[in-house]
Amino acid sequence: MADKSNDKHWQRSIKMSFQKEPERRQMQKVKKQLKRNRQPKPARPKDWLPGDFDEIDFVQEERVMPRGERERRRTVLATALADVQEEPSPAEALPDEIIGQRGAIVEVSSGLCRVDLGGRTLMCGLRGSLSAEDTGFTNVVAVGDEVIVFDDGSGRGVVEKVLPRRSALVRPDVFYNHLQQVIVANADQLLIVAAWRNPVLWLELVDRYLIAAARNKLMPIICINKVDLADDMAACQAALHPYQALGYRVIFTSALTGEGIDTLRETLQGRITVLAGLSGVGKSSLLAAVQPGLQLRTSAVSEHSGEGQHTTTQVTMLPLTIGGFVVDTPGIREFGLSSLPQHDLIQFYPDLAAVATGCRFADCTHRHEPDCAVKRAIQQGTISAVRYHNYEKIYSTLPV
Repeated sequence: MADKSNDKHWQRSIKMSFQKEPERRQMQKVKKQLKRNRQPKPARPKDWLPGDFDEIDFVQEERVMPRGERERRRTVLATALADVQEEPSPAEALPDEIIGQRGAIVEVSSGLCRVDLGGRTLMCGLRGSLSAEDTGFTNVVAVGDEVIVFDDGSGRGVVEKVLPRRSALVRPDVFYNHLQQVIVANADQLLIVAAWRNPVLWLELVDRYLIAAARNKLMPIICINKVDLADDMAACQAALHPYQALGYRVIFTSALTGEGIDTLRETLQGRITVLAGLSGVGKSSLLAAVQPGLQLRTSAVSEHSGEGQHTTTQVTMLPLTIGGFVVDTPGIREFGLSSLPQHDLIQFYPDLAAVATGCRFADCTHRHEPDCAVKRAIQQGTISAVRYHNYEKIYSTLPV
């Protein structure tokens, strides 16, 4: 009996397997079809390292950029810059839930800031709820920010709120190039200090600051210091003539002889002015000449490199007895213009843009295209060759 039962069970199993065979074959066909349709998985670049966030590199290595991330970062940065440029009402009312005093930050260091409350200063920490996330900036507060602080009566305070900025001088963050660092907020004008000699005049950097001033709603003023070192003052004035012809104000000064100091003092009076330029051009010495007694550190130019030695190590806002403030910044050797596309650069060169309409191609970059009206004007001498050279150098550093 057992043998017959086993035989029947074995026959039933074979019969069922034959009935399921068509289903198995169909399933195998489906699996093979899926494998054929599957896209090959792209290989990760072997030279990629976590934390590499150079915006220019993303164009070359699209695979390390999440889908939509490039557009998101540009949107965040554009929104942040737009927020900076919105003019707040002079008599802006404080929200009912914010209780405190209104002041201006005059110094920032390691999570603390010194706030001027109109006659006295208060060392303050930052409220934990304040964050720079999704603002396009890496720092929550900067020198010049108008803030609401709570004074607990112990000589220390807390920044409760940062009020909207009417202007800001920004640069790419040192570690995250797709983000911006606010150097100074709410300034009225940018004093671009350069030296005629020692260190040598660098007009490309002057152009970069002019562009930064225009983008951030600051009135630019060019100050050429150390004119006492000029063998031929006419040559010095001729070098700056293209800028004066465009309407930029140019002041020639010497902190050593006192030339131009009275004019500079009148320019600074009653305004918040940012001083910017290479180390060693004499920014601190000029401030000491405008207002004797200011305790500023100064340093001579390095004899070995011919460049300025960094003396001012952090941004500081200093009150003037004649009214107004000056903001002394660390010497910046390079001023980045990240987020400015190449095709928009021509807008900040009005002398080039004035003749660019005569170019053969509407999208002419004015570098290598035929029948370029800008290059023709250079050859004819109607446009400064130095300005055009600066345009080319800056253009090559900007994102597409």
